[in-house]
Amino acid sequence: MERVTIERLGHQGDGIAAGPVYVPGTLPGEVVEGEVDGGVMAQPRIATPSDMRVKPPCRHAKSCGGCQLQHARDDFTAGWKEGVVRQALAAHGIEAEILPCLTSPARSRRRAAFSATRTKKGALAGFHMKRSDVIVPVGGCLLVEPRLASALELVETLASVGASRKSELSVLVTTSATGLDVAVTGGKEADPEMQETLARLCRAHEVARLAWGEDVTLTRRPPIQRMGRAEVVPPPGAFLQATPQGEAALVDRVRAIVGDAAHVVDLFAGCGTFALPLAETARVHAVEGDKAMVAALDKGWRGAEGLRHVTHEARDLFRNPLLVEDLKRFDAAVIDPPRAGAEAQIAELARARVPRIAYVSCNPVTFARDAATLVSAGYRPGPVQPVDQFRWSTHVELVVGFTCDTA
Repeated sequence: MERVTIERLGHQGDGIAAGPVYVPGTLPGEVVEGEVDGGVMAQPRIATPSDMRVKPPCRHAKSCGGCQLQHARDDFTAGWKEGVVRQALAAHGIEAEILPCLTSPARSRRRAAFSATRTKKGALAGFHMKRSDVIVPVGGCLLVEPRLASALELVETLASVGASRKSELSVLVTTSATGLDVAVTGGKEADPEMQETLARLCRAHEVARLAWGEDVTLTRRPPIQRMGRAEVVPPPGAFLQATPQGEAALVDRVRAIVGDAAHVVDLFAGCGTFALPLAETARVHAVEGDKAMVAALDKGWRGAEGLRHVTHEARDLFRNPLLVEDLKRFDAAVIDPPRAGAEAQIAELARARVPRIAYVSCNPVTFARDAATLVSAGYRPGPVQPVDQFRWSTHVELVVGFTCDTA
């Protein structure tokens, strides 16, 4: 039995004591006791709790791996996420104002990837247990919209119908303006009889679209997502921001950074999260690697009223970034790369000296690396706005504007 004091939280949300000893479910300043195996105290007893500790609001908190920080007060979590961003920038010698974190409310996640498997008695659906492949049923989940929580019955039925006993289904469920949008991977081949069964399930559960693997898509109604004035139908499984509130916060901040720019390039544009709202006041060129997402963006733009011209191209910005000569014509750039960041594209933006850059990131570490490139090229970072769309998790997003003198 060892007794340790938690000094800080790691990036995965575990408490860290001297040694280091990793202690899940703890907070800085807490004194804990327990057996340590391989540098981990898996089952701590909290001898001295932090005043930042609260009772987890969800009954699944101890078993489900979807949340890591339900035992912490909301203001602690927000401050900790602000600190994660600050530390990432400080590692590159960058100082910037960190604004208060904007946290999405409970029950606001509009998409969730559920896991499901067949059992001897039927099927089981939910999220994985912490550090395990075991599935935990999560009825009444406090993260997701009520429509998603109610979809667990559908997910179980899909597993009963289409999962083999040796594999697990991954079922991505997204709410839309017209019903649930469901994309299933890992299932058996859908023969005509199964397709008829799936169609009946879609009708019974108000599913707008069901994609089963790569080959079968059943559409009752187009699953519409609204982006500014446009109505967009993303391809099955396409990336979307996790909560409407988080998306609105990011879009509002990007609008403010871009300001009155007349011609904007949107890099890693997806289905038009930023490009389509920006087209209300500016011409936009949208660049995205996924052709189906580009097509959805274009169709949404063509069906909307009052938008300025939006051009687009499908292009792998990791292997083939827009070059200086491509970028010189734009007054502002928006960039929203995946977790790996955008090292090659940022280098070209820095050389092109695009006057204003709105950088949206889901990874403070790669963002700070890219920010260092911009700062070394003469760009000045504005206030950094952390956005927490993944409440009670260790995940944090951010948006910040960079400006430079063009003369």
